[in-house]
Amino acid sequence: MIVKLYEENPNVRDVRRVADCIREGGIVVVPTDSLYAFVCSMQHKQAVEKLARLKGFSLKQAKFALLCADISQLSEYVRPLDKETFALLKSALPGAPTFIMDANNNVGRNYQNANKTIGVRVPANPICHAIIEEVGEPLIGTSVRIPDADYDEEYLTDPELIEEKYSHIADIVVDGGIGDTEPSTVVNCSGGELEVIRQGKGEVEL
Repeated sequence: MIVKLYEENPNVRDVRRVADCIREGGIVVVPTDSLYAFVCSMQHKQAVEKLARLKGFSLKQAKFALLCADISQLSEYVRPLDKETFALLKSALPGAPTFIMDANNNVGRNYQNANKTIGVRVPANPICHAIIEEVGEPLIGTSVRIPDADYDEEYLTDPELIEEKYSHIADIVVDGGIGDTEPSTVVNCSGGELEVIRQGKGEVEL
């Protein structure tokens, strides 16, 4: 199922419809500041496991990100921020970058990496942001790019083609227009270190 939303003014009723699907354990494809992403509720382990299998990983191996509404919400799921890290987040967010941070106990162990970290994002995309706010908690997210998959880039960017390919996985595909093909910049902030480990969409000055 495709739900069309516009960045300039996301329809409140349709945003609520998408959020209800997520709260009930559904998987939804949403636009972000970089690639389209599969998202689901962190309260529904079965949905998260389904995404891990789609990516070809076990739950503990999967590299998920928490998509948060703002830095305040983000801070509820990571260890206390030092001044340098907080200043970095303030300068870069909302936006495309993903930050690898030390998770706290509010992040289920199943969703943390082996070294007890998690990726966190605060999307600037108005559609994605509106959905996160309506759900009322961060979303577990992972890009629609599947490792070693052999298909044209249009299947990463065109919502209709994404729906065609992943209708067996996604309950709703949110059509927010043609997406990007560039993944987000990734910055490691765990263990007191600040390091760009992947340069992509979203400038970060360390």
